[in-house]
Amino acid sequence: MIGAEIVFLSGLSGSGKTTAMAALEDLSFYCVDNLPPQLVSQFLDLCAKATPPIEKVAIAVDAREQRFLSGFPSAIGELRAGSRSVQVLFLECADKVLLNRYRETRRVHPLAPNGTVEEGVERERALLVDVAGLADATIDTTALNVHQLKDAVVRHVDGGEKETVVNVLSFGFRHGPPSAAELLFDVRFLPNPYFDPSLRPRSGLDPEVSGFVLQDGMSVELLGRLDGLLEFLLPLYDREGKAYLTLGVGCTGGRHRSVAVACELAGLLRAAGREVNLEHRDVEREDGA
Repeated sequence: MIGAEIVFLSGLSGSGKTTAMAALEDLSFYCVDNLPPQLVSQFLDLCAKATPPIEKVAIAVDAREQRFLSGFPSAIGELRAGSRSVQVLFLECADKVLLNRYRETRRVHPLAPNGTVEEGVERERALLVDVAGLADATIDTTALNVHQLKDAVVRHVDGGEKETVVNVLSFGFRHGPPSAAELLFDVRFLPNPYFDPSLRPRSGLDPEVSGFVLQDGMSVELLGRLDGLLEFLLPLYDREGKAYLTLGVGCTGGRHRSVAVACELAGLLRAAGREVNLEHRDVEREDGA
């Protein structure tokens, strides 16, 4: 089965492995869940002898089968030594987000059935250290929805050269910074429309409010510098195969300055040909400055 394409998928429970396996199925991979590494070679031989041969195989590796994890590195080494096309994808996610996902679904963590979710996550991270170290690509699902995760998997596996998609998120520091933001910019030094009684009830989506913010000299210089920084950084993320990059733009309440700057920054990125998702987390709150 020299020409076979094999993908191993692993990651933390709650990080989106089910969604990722569905994406692989959509790419016509024959998907198998939790096959012990010691049986991989035999299974692939069976796939080769099928009529017609199964040439695209995806195998999920789960920490619940911890008895077999020790055999995973040697199984990968043997496959790669045999000139087979092998990729290992690992799904990562922030602990806080994993905990929220478990609380929302009221599920018990598989590695802590009689303990806390926190204990389960900590134990699973320790068990999967070696598997994560073998990964050809690590996908952080902290800020990804189902569709974005599927898209990221397809890019990594299908060899697409699609550029990094930028998520621009405005927010208010008063309500806490977004955990998903990988680059965070504080714009609280810009002129604040909150102190103008005619502008206070409106948001940064209003042309007069955005004009008030963006026409200031500091705003012009800030956007020019951010544009230059991203012009330098984004091709580096493209080269690394990063599917999404989340930029947080924050002011005090998340209604005025951050919204105006986020909109303008998204426009600059789109004008440069970049795919951009724009979200205003706190724009509907009435207590922002």
